[in-house]
Amino acid sequence: MARSLNQVTLMGNLTRDPELRNTPNGQNVTNFSIALNRSYKDSGGEWQEATDYVDIVCWGPLAERVNQYLSKGRRCLVQGRIQSRAWEQEGQKRSKVEVLANDVTFLDGRSDDNAQNYSDDSSSKPASKKSKKDDVVVEDIGDEPINLDDIPF
Repeated sequence: MARSLNQVTLMGNLTRDPELRNTPNGQNVTNFSIALNRSYKDSGGEWQEATDYVDIVCWGPLAERVNQYLSKGRRCLVQGRIQSRAWEQEGQKRSKVEVLANDVTFLDGRSDDNAQNYSDDSSSKPASKKSKKDDVVVEDIGDEPINLDDIPF
């Protein structure tokens, strides 16, 4: 009997904040959902937009990191496998297909790091920026060409 391959890689935006829970035996589990946008041509030749929603499950230390660093609207890359679950609720059989994540890559930078405010007025452009670390001033050199002989390495 041939083996099957169950591997999925998805990139999308979180539709809600991750929910971290603990199992009765102390294991961390985080659930979240991502939206996957796609475009296609309909029968009339017009471009249409569609969105698919996929539920993601993370366990252990990965669950903690996802809960700590991701939030609604943030982009991520999820690698894992598809799993299906079935249960009975109020006398009705229920089932669900979701992705069990092995790895989650955070694609957006932190929104509060290096945030800079620029005026809407295009004529007011910052001429220099100061670095917090060494108080080094970096000046805007404008349209002057760079002479490669001036570079020390």
